[in-house]
Amino acid sequence: MNRRAVGAAYEAAAAAYLEKLGYRILERNFRCARGEIDLIAERDGYLVFIEVKYRKNSGAGYPEEAVDERKRQALGRAAKAYLAQNGLLEKPCRFDVVSVSGDRVRVIENAFWL
Repeated sequence: MNRRAVGAAYEAAAAAYLEKLGYRILERNFRCARGEIDLIAERDGYLVFIEVKYRKNSGAGYPEEAVDERKRQALGRAAKAYLAQNGLLEKPCRFDVVSVSGDRVRVIENAFWL
């Protein structure tokens, strides 16, 4: 499988896992001129922008470590575009990261603030 197919498979698995935790998935692979967001969901009154990161093992570091400052800023720009496009500028929101390492899945709520 190429990288895009692997990423899509793990994003689908992450969406299924999040649904079991009570997230309601609204969008997958939201793309705009300002960036892209893997998953957008609602949970407990929050609009949640979710980045999914996968690593086969921890040899290259933990998956969530790949969500660096540059990636956080890009996610923020895409989130602002989504909020504006959908008239949701007043909706409370947060950024979560789903970290998949081997068979281990970890959801990091409120992973970062902008």
